[in-house]
Amino acid sequence: MNSTYDAILIMSFGGPEGMNDVMPFLDNVLRGRNVPEARKKEVAHHYELFGGVSPINRQNEALRDALVAELARHGITLPVHLGNRNWKPFVTDIVRDMKDAGVEKFLAFVTSGFSCYSGCRQYREDMMRACEAAGYEAPIFDKIRVYYNHPDFIAVTAEHWRQALASFPEERRERVHTAFTAHSIPMAMAERCAYDVQLRTACELTAEAAGIPNWKLVYQSRSGPPHQPWLDPDICDHIRDLHAQGVRELIVHPIGFISDHMEVLYDLDHEALDLCQELGITMKRAATPGVHPRFVSMVAELIRERMDPSLPKRALGSRGPNHDVCPVNCCQSGRPG
Repeated sequence: MNSTYDAILIMSFGGPEGMNDVMPFLDNVLRGRNVPEARKKEVAHHYELFGGVSPINRQNEALRDALVAELARHGITLPVHLGNRNWKPFVTDIVRDMKDAGVEKFLAFVTSGFSCYSGCRQYREDMMRACEAAGYEAPIFDKIRVYYNHPDFIAVTAEHWRQALASFPEERRERVHTAFTAHSIPMAMAERCAYDVQLRTACELTAEAAGIPNWKLVYQSRSGPPHQPWLDPDICDHIRDLHAQGVRELIVHPIGFISDHMEVLYDLDHEALDLCQELGITMKRAATPGVHPRFVSMVAELIRERMDPSLPKRALGSRGPNHDVCPVNCCQSGRPG
């Protein structure tokens, strides 16, 4: 391999590890954003229901361990680090540690498969600031491409949909509707990136692979002020619409998330499920990729293709593989200034 990397970084969102962490964590998440105080307290309550502990940290640790083992199968023994935007271990600290260990260049995998400011560009900005803060002889980095149309990602989402379908009695399966969900973002942000298009592509590819007849892409977890337009429809509004249409069987598939973190556990497994039970809709939630062996293998493949340019870049559909190097003006935040 033509590797020029000394380490791998899994770059993620981060989450609190106890009740004392929740408000400082949310302060980090919401800094510079016009989010109502009531919404902040509402989200804090979500964490309270889980003892103030976000599952995302343990899930990323499991992904790291699985990735280390998978890379070793291909003869790659680079250290794999975890670094977060909003909570410990902060990426700034991890980059400083890498510098102290002699790392000159690292390759970053971001725990988001779709392109938008908060899911791509902001992570790159986080890493750039961390490298600047590390000072003289700080490492540099590359980021692997988004994988929304990678055949292994689609295979996993299709498999998890089929598993959810199998939980319905056979005579009811033909009536099942599917709601693919992803985190909503402000329209001003969505208009400056390919997020919505990539999500729809992933849904179409999954529907084709699994034979899903009735589906819709909807959104969840918006946090902006009520007057600000965000991508919609919201999952709960969609559930009410389905009920009015006579739908009584529903699979909710969080295609925009790679693991069962707080916004999956609360917004779907609690809020959406409670609404379905109230309306008499049987809801099953499809699993996220997590540490599915084929998903872990895909991450390792994306790493290997950056280390060895002779390897093919696999992708489904007409859009082809996404770019390796992000254009200077891609994925703008849409915020004034």
